[in-house]
Amino acid sequence: MADRILRWRARWAVYAPTVRARLWQYALLMRWDRPIGALLLLWPMLWALWLAGNGRPDGGVVAVFVTGVWVMRSAGCVINDYLDRHVDPFVERTRDRPLAAGRVYPQEALALFGLLMAIALGLALLCNRMTLLLAFGGAFLAATYPLMKRHTYLPQVYLGMAFGWAVPMAWAGQTGAFPPPLAWLVFLTAVVWAVIYDTQYAMVDRDDDLRIGVKSTAILFGEMDRPILAALQALMLLALLLIGRQAGLAWPYFVSLIGVAALFVWQQRLIRERDRAGCFAAFRNNNWVGGVVFLGILAAYLVS
Repeated sequence: MADRILRWRARWAVYAPTVRARLWQYALLMRWDRPIGALLLLWPMLWALWLAGNGRPDGGVVAVFVTGVWVMRSAGCVINDYLDRHVDPFVERTRDRPLAAGRVYPQEALALFGLLMAIALGLALLCNRMTLLLAFGGAFLAATYPLMKRHTYLPQVYLGMAFGWAVPMAWAGQTGAFPPPLAWLVFLTAVVWAVIYDTQYAMVDRDDDLRIGVKSTAILFGEMDRPILAALQALMLLALLLIGRQAGLAWPYFVSLIGVAALFVWQQRLIRERDRAGCFAAFRNNNWVGGVVFLGILAAYLVS
């Protein structure tokens, strides 16, 4: 037995560096080194869970959906890079991604995507029937989103639907029923928000996208990008105000909207020159927007 253990250790010492390097490439493919995308997906889901649970959502449901967010975001990144593997090498921001740089084979990416979707299905099976039915819609949106930038100038809207779909799913997971109008208002707010931050993200790549023929709202809006984003930010604030009134939230929530408005003003300042660094900083700043709204919801239930 001791000799067998020694032989196993010797083999592992040979293969371990290769295994670790491979797993690291898979982690990069799933963007585990850049959690901002998962956080932007997480916040609206948490808004929905706390609203659906009247400030006290089920702990098991929260655990399943938080895990599901990370799994689905990882799966979305993998399939996005697989479909964009012939485009990413020509974009400054994406040329070093594992698939674009040739460090991961396309077949590996597909296998990883299949594994992640299987895990997501397993998580959905832990939930009620309504959540499971809605999960198929979410899987379809996540898998087809990367194709939109080839056929429409509105892939950011489709991304908002894919990210926002966590809202009705979370509501159904908490209540076991079809989501009410308030849930769909939160969903639409998440869609508008995604158009805001993903347009800022697309502004980073606008020159490269124009050169290779990839479409985006940043290209569609052109020189009107900042005024249109300001209008969308105002629309989101109005929607958040309506959510608070319909949910009967207490005053701390409405105070948090002042913070959201201040963050939007700061984002407008960041993108004023439309340079890559400023636009990317504005995109990342949206993590604070989601967090401030969630803290407002938490505080509203605490005081009431």
